[in-house]
Order: sequence, then C-alpha cells, then structure tokens
Amino acid sequence: MKFKIAKKNISTILGRVQGITGRKSNLAITANVLIKGDDKGITFVATDLETGFEGHYEADVEKEGAVTINAKKLFEIVQNFPGEEVYIEEIERQWIEIKNSNIVYHIVGMSPDDFPDVPKVDEVEFTRMATADVREMIEKTIMIQAPSDEKRAHITGVCFERIVRGDKNMMRMVSTDGRRLAKVDVEVDEEASFVSGDAVIVPKKGLMEAAKILDREEFVEIGVKDNYLVFKMESETVIIGLLEGEFPQYEQVIAKEDEFDIELDKKLFSMLLKRMSILSSENYNSVIFNFDNDRLEVTTTNPDLGESKEDLAIAFQREEVEVAFNPKYFIDTLNVIGDERILVNLRDNHHPCLVEGAESKRFLSIIMPMKI
Repeated sequence: MKFKIAKKNISTILGRVQGITGRKSNLAITANVLIKGDDKGITFVATDLETGFEGHYEADVEKEGAVTINAKKLFEIVQNFPGEEVYIEEIERQWIEIKNSNIVYHIVGMSPDDFPDVPKVDEVEFTRMATADVREMIEKTIMIQAPSDEKRAHITGVCFERIVRGDKNMMRMVSTDGRRLAKVDVEVDEEASFVSGDAVIVPKKGLMEAAKILDREEFVEIGVKDNYLVFKMESETVIIGLLEGEFPQYEQVIAKEDEFDIELDKKLFSMLLKRMSILSSENYNSVIFNFDNDRLEVTTTNPDLGESKEDLAIAFQREEVEVAFNPKYFIDTLNVIGDERILVNLRDNHHPCLVEGAESKRFLSIIMPMKI
C-alpha cells in the first residue's frame, strides 16, 4: 500500500477518532486506525468495539492495500510533520514508512486481517436532521455523566425517541443520573420514522465521540437498525451499539405548572451560585435557597471551611419556600442555556425544580432537592 494525502486532512481525521482509539478494550488493535486505499481514495476505520467510525477521503493512491497504525502515534507524527503533504507506504509486512522530502519514520503496524469489523448496517430508514441540532441535543444531555462504576443502562445512556405533538414531529433526548434530568426537544420537518415511537438508549460515550465528528456537514441522516444507532453523512459514518434496558418513565417529572415560575437573570444567578460553591466540598455540597418577599437569600455552611450568605432581588410574591440544592447542578444547567433570562419553576421543597430559558423551550433541566 502506498498513498499521498494532504497533512491538514489526515491530521483532522486522526484528531476526530482519538477518543475512540484511546479507549481501552479487550483487543490491543483497537488502539490502531485501519487505513484502506483503492482507486476511489482512502478509507479510515476506527472502533472501540462499541462505537465505530468509517470515513472516505480523497488521496493519491499509488498502490492499493490496507495497514493498521497506532492512531495516537500517527496523529502525533502528522501534527508535527513539516510540509503540506504526507506519504505513507507499507515497505514490508506490517512495517509502515511515513515520510516527506526531508523526514522519515518507520513504524511497526499490525495485521489488518486482525482488525475487528465495524457493523455494516444496510436498508436503514433515515431521518434527516440539521447537524447543529443534533450536536445541541448531545451536548445538553451528556453534561450529566455517569460514575465510572455505574452499570445501569438508563444512567450510562441517553434516551433517544420520537415525540409527536399534534401535527409536529419531534426528536427528543433525555439523560438522568437519578438526581437530575436533562431533556432536549427538536422539531423535524419530516416524520421521524427511525424509532417508530419507541425509545432507544444510546451510550453517552458513543454520543460524545459522534459529537466531535458532527460538524463537517450541514445535515446528518440518523437511523436505527439491528441494535445500532447510525449517524450518516456524505463521506463519514458513526455506528453506536445500543444499550439494553428500559428508560424510567419521566413524563410526570417534567410536567410543569406555570404559576410556580420564578424569572431570574441567568448571569447574576450563575455568578451567585459560583460564589456559593467556593465553600462546597464532597461532604458538604448543598446550599440553602430561601425565596420570600421579592428576595432570594442563598446560604452555605461548611464546618471544615466556613460559611457564606448572599441576597438577590427577585420577583416573588407567594408563600415562603426554603429548599436545598447542589449548586453544581444549577451551574451545569445554566452553562447550556443560551437565554439571558431563565425560569426556575419551584413549587416547594418536596417537588423537583424545573429550569429552562425564558424564551427557548427546547431544553429543560430537572433538579431534585436535597435534605436540609
């Protein structure tokens, strides 16, 4: 195998798959990227046995064939390579030469025959969505990360489903860790047939890798087939193995009564929470919110560090509410809301708190109260 490719192109490709090839698996070869060359150009393949990537690109292929090279080392070599082009050639069995006019690397590879197959998913019913919308859905739900030792599918994964509201077709992603929940709804122009009303659970790790790739094209095709979620673009495809299990019924939790809305300035509220969280620790990670008479008083106490109190003027004219929350959950939520003003829907200290933008209603966050 022998081919020539633009340095900027191969560097971009390799950068996109580092999260996949850098993940530990039972096969050492998954740390490699498979490169195949033919008369149509170059194909890059990467997999961690759960998430697979395949991309087809232009290159000057002088000799057809296939090689596998350690993805991290190849990326580091290419990043620091002088010149605008990179020549890659298999000079003898599993030894690869990487060079240009004044530098040469000889890297040992592995047999491409040992590289695991990325599932071939044919006859998929796709739904077309704007790439920016899909990235938004992913980024706003994977902010809730599961502990490293967590095994439950509904915690390690994101629920992906079709929602029909009257004559509107919506795609929805929902994520939870048991203490909070994030939901994103996006309207699609056509009937979303890929889930047919049933929810699937997609690993958060796989969605994180997909988000890195979903920025080259304006639209992406999304489909489900044979227990895989497929993101298909013109030249690149990401295939993610789905998780088995059932996502909890959450509809009652997201039900909202507008009479309990409290409108706040996002920036002022966020800065207040960041100041309050300075004294937080693993054992003392709650702050107390007191809503009363057009005023929000926030206090935190940490016996190991000290205490803090701050007031914020708000519009609040109903019975006093005193409740405790983890400020980090609010900070995470505010970081992904684009509106300048937010609505905090708080009934009392027993019900969950719902947070959304005052204008945009795509995203909704639910935060459970803590014991005072």
